[in-house]
Amino acid sequence: MKYVRWLACMASLFYAGIAQPVVAQQATALPVTIEQGNQDREYWTGLLYKIVSPVIHNLASGTLKKNMPLEKAPGYLLNAEQVTYLEAVGRTMAGVAPWLALPDDNTQEGKQRKELRLALLKGIANAVNPKNPDCLDFSKEQQPIVDAAFMAQGFLRAPQALWEPLDATTKSRIINNFKSLRNRAAYYNNWLLFSALTEAFLLRMGEDADPMRIDIALKKMEEWYLGDGWYSDGPHFAMDYYNSFVIQPMLADIYRTLAEVKKTGSTEYDLVLKRMQRYATFQERMIGVDGSFPPFGRSITYRTGAFQALAQVVLLGKYPEGLSPGQIRSAMTAMHRRMFDSCSNFNPNGWLLLGFCGAQPEVADTYTSTGSLYMTTLSFLPLGLPANDPFWISKSEDWTTKKAWQGQAFKKDYKVGY
Repeated sequence: MKYVRWLACMASLFYAGIAQPVVAQQATALPVTIEQGNQDREYWTGLLYKIVSPVIHNLASGTLKKNMPLEKAPGYLLNAEQVTYLEAVGRTMAGVAPWLALPDDNTQEGKQRKELRLALLKGIANAVNPKNPDCLDFSKEQQPIVDAAFMAQGFLRAPQALWEPLDATTKSRIINNFKSLRNRAAYYNNWLLFSALTEAFLLRMGEDADPMRIDIALKKMEEWYLGDGWYSDGPHFAMDYYNSFVIQPMLADIYRTLAEVKKTGSTEYDLVLKRMQRYATFQERMIGVDGSFPPFGRSITYRTGAFQALAQVVLLGKYPEGLSPGQIRSAMTAMHRRMFDSCSNFNPNGWLLLGFCGAQPEVADTYTSTGSLYMTTLSFLPLGLPANDPFWISKSEDWTTKKAWQGQAFKKDYKVGY
């Protein structure tokens, strides 16, 4: 069984290396200058602003439920009207939070950030106000367990920007909504982390938290660690992107939060970071020479959210050994450009479409609707670094698959023992 898992991993990496080599050979290399990093950041900020604006501005206006289209996967199994809007809000918050946490400035980017931050603060208040048409219901269905956690992750990633400015009534409503989730059990897989993260957020805010929901999630994830940077999603391994969509980033955020409130030491946090760094080395190698990546596993309609783990090690400044800031930035920029410049992923009003590269509803899973798609924002976490951070000002470099397939020297890869 271990050999089968290894073979599946190698197959995915091989695909990433050979994806459209002719296109890569014909491409013109970008100039290796610091200015390129500034251009990359401008591209990232413009793209993220485009993705999140419909969600944030409509929520601020009380028109999210009115204006957001409701596209559902074939055979969709949930109550979309009950869950899709919370999905859009929670996932958008988790992805955009680090960027909105940066201080205001007079640049174009700074003006966009301030505009979105103020609108989101207004929107969060609307989302828990029973008198507002966009009030979100946390009390029904299983799915709110998931997206309350993404909301909580957004607050934990930007407490001074997104939590502290909220009025007391709004904070109380959010806390009560999160506590109301305790009457439902998470599924026996990565969902355990959703319950744990929401409880960790409550603990961080000085509220009574359920320690069992945190403890069982952390213990089970440790049992489900397979080695070499990979966790199983529950008792059985699945070759998909859930190590990045959920498992590794949420584990890191939970352990960091527990360390901040003195409920654990740094040893456990350091270990999950080392594992995430190792997993991030695989992620960098999954980005093909043209920026494409293999569309395997479920939830591929979350698009670039598949690279949240790589994005988070950058945000934390925990670069894997042998990977430079300029190399990862170049790889991730190519990945974003391949996904959003080459694919028609938006409808005429700027909402994301169901699909991977364009409108492909047939590849959506039975739990996927329009709101689900905003998981793609999770690949933009490095925007939480200031514009003068090494990630943005380092010279552009070729990434691993590009080096390998162009005959350049590149780092050999070996398993790790933790």
